[in-house]
Amino acid sequence: MASNNGTIAGMIAGSLGWVYLLLLPSIEPQQAITAFLVHGPLAIAWLRPAALVAFAPNALVGGVVLSLIANVVAFVAFSLTRQPSALERTQASAFAGVGGKPQAFRLWRSSTTAGELEAAVARYLGAARARRAFSAFLRERGLEYDPSQEASAQLIRHAEFLLSPAIGASTSRQVLSLLLRPRAVSGQSALKLIDEASAAIQSSRDQLQHALDHARQGITVFDSNLALTAWNREFVDLFDLPPAMLRHGVGLDEIVRFNAARGVYGPGDSDDFVAERVATLLYEDQPTRLRLFSSHRVIEIRSARLPDGGIVTTYTDVTQTVQTEEALEAANELLEKRVDERTAELQSLNAELARAKTVAEEANLSKTRFLAAASHDILQPLNAARLYASSLSEAASQIGREERADLARNVDVSLEAVEEILGALLDISRLDAGATRPEISDVPVADLMRMLEIEFAPMAHSKGLKLRFVPTKLAIRTDRRLMRRLLQNLVSNALKYTLKGRVLVGCRRAGHGVRIEVWDTGLGIPADRQRAVFEEFRRLDQGARVARGLGLGLSIVERLSRVLDHPLGLNSRPGEGSVFSVTAPIGAAAPTSLAENGAPPPALSGEPLSGLKILAIDNEPRVLEGMRSLMSRWGCVIATAHGLAEARDVLAGFGAPDVIIADYHLDQGDGIEAIRALREDCGRAVPAILATADRSLEARAAAAREDIIILNKPLKPAPLRAQLTRYGAMREAAE
Repeated sequence: MASNNGTIAGMIAGSLGWVYLLLLPSIEPQQAITAFLVHGPLAIAWLRPAALVAFAPNALVGGVVLSLIANVVAFVAFSLTRQPSALERTQASAFAGVGGKPQAFRLWRSSTTAGELEAAVARYLGAARARRAFSAFLRERGLEYDPSQEASAQLIRHAEFLLSPAIGASTSRQVLSLLLRPRAVSGQSALKLIDEASAAIQSSRDQLQHALDHARQGITVFDSNLALTAWNREFVDLFDLPPAMLRHGVGLDEIVRFNAARGVYGPGDSDDFVAERVATLLYEDQPTRLRLFSSHRVIEIRSARLPDGGIVTTYTDVTQTVQTEEALEAANELLEKRVDERTAELQSLNAELARAKTVAEEANLSKTRFLAAASHDILQPLNAARLYASSLSEAASQIGREERADLARNVDVSLEAVEEILGALLDISRLDAGATRPEISDVPVADLMRMLEIEFAPMAHSKGLKLRFVPTKLAIRTDRRLMRRLLQNLVSNALKYTLKGRVLVGCRRAGHGVRIEVWDTGLGIPADRQRAVFEEFRRLDQGARVARGLGLGLSIVERLSRVLDHPLGLNSRPGEGSVFSVTAPIGAAAPTSLAENGAPPPALSGEPLSGLKILAIDNEPRVLEGMRSLMSRWGCVIATAHGLAEARDVLAGFGAPDVIIADYHLDQGDGIEAIRALREDCGRAVPAILATADRSLEARAAAAREDIIILNKPLKPAPLRAQLTRYGAMREAAE
């Protein structure tokens, strides 16, 4: 086998041959070397370069051949002077393929002791572990461990086996090769070489660890026994582990149990967490996500098995990704919820539209029935009036005075029915259209009862009924005019359908309100028909037989209560009577107000209308004539005028009137201006009545500011007489 020395000697011999046989002959002849080339060294002719290459046809070819022969001879000669080293033998065997599969070390006489081999292994595994490994190996083979003995081939292979897991197979082989040099290399030198190799290996490990520490993922490596062998800084930061916890050989179960005790995985048993985490790392091929309760992070864990049975695991912080996914999921849920809500709203709106359509259709049918019934009820009294008027006109000369008076009364009753229907229809129309807006104020209940008593006392007396109003000092929050109209209809309805007995009107407290009740001893209403009596043109058969009516009074009451937001009540027993009630908020108690109706009439002595001076102003002559005829029969003294100027002329001879009755719309100006001017002329606030068909809030507000009572056209004799009676009582009291 060629040695390193043989290789060097061959190279030197070959180089000299090249110089002597090829270089020198090619140099230009010089005096210094001409004799050397011509005569040869030491004047030996056969040693001349030309003589040596003369055997070849070309000097160049001969020089090359002789140089190669000298190189080979020198290489062989010097190689035979020394023995090959173990490394050279190993390399030669591996190169030549001798003995089949190459071995790490052949059986040869080692120059290294067992103690030196142990020291080399101890530098990587620790002295205690190396000693235990060597002792156990020799004990298994029945040998005593002697550090001074030469290391056997089996012991060297065992040392290689011990170092391979720590520093790698190729690196362990190189370390042992450096240690097993021949005795020419001292043990100290071999250890120095081992230290240098260890430093290089440590540098590589440090570089690898540095690269791992700067990775953006946590990394751990566990061996087949689930003992930690490698990790990086990102893993420590993710789980916030103390330095004392992480060391070579610490078990996976210890790390998981430590984290569970700190609450990293949330509430639960530590053993359960250990079993779960180990099973996940060993058997879960897909990435899993772990939520850390202590830091509110979410970690994605990926594991892979190593060939030796170990596990390499990566840990990636995916908190932001999870938050984004959760936010997107929440947004989707919110969107779905909003879609469901909008869908529900649309369905609700569709249902409401369907109900509204149904209500509208029912209302349309109701209006149709209403108009049909109203037309019928209007045409009936008009037709009767026409027949009575025709009879009166055709037979005026053939019938007596009493019969003519009956026909005239029938015409009057028929026309009064038409007026009542038209007035009720107008009221219902205004209430349904929302044109009537209440003006809420504190109203003493006594004022309302006093006016009702004045208005309905004659009607009750004529039917032989006892009408009683219970005195009270309570006040309510309501609209004076609308509340009076509501109570008028209730009292009128009670008197109309009560044949004998009495009608009682009173009030009582009901929580924070006042309930005004109208009791009667009339026909009564069955329970199953009590709702129907508030519908338009709906009358009970028994009531229709005993009293004339339109079936609109209670319908107006129901609408007025809805506008005022005053709940209605009804309690009735057939044959025993009924109790209608309306509840209004309680108001501030105050002295009885006469803003609308004046002071209560004192006890009357005689006929209060006798001699009452009335000034009537209207631009329609027939209205003035009718008023003159009617009020003259009541005993009043009446003067008429078509406007303010004519009224002033009349006053010059008539004197100051007791009451002024004026139409609102005059040819020049209006009735309120005329009343104000006449009051100034008289020098006092003469009681006044504004007779008008104008039901606007503006007209009512203007009349209220001037303390003027409004009576709507067409004028009804009963309310007009009641108002004039009150003014007559005031005149007598003043005198």
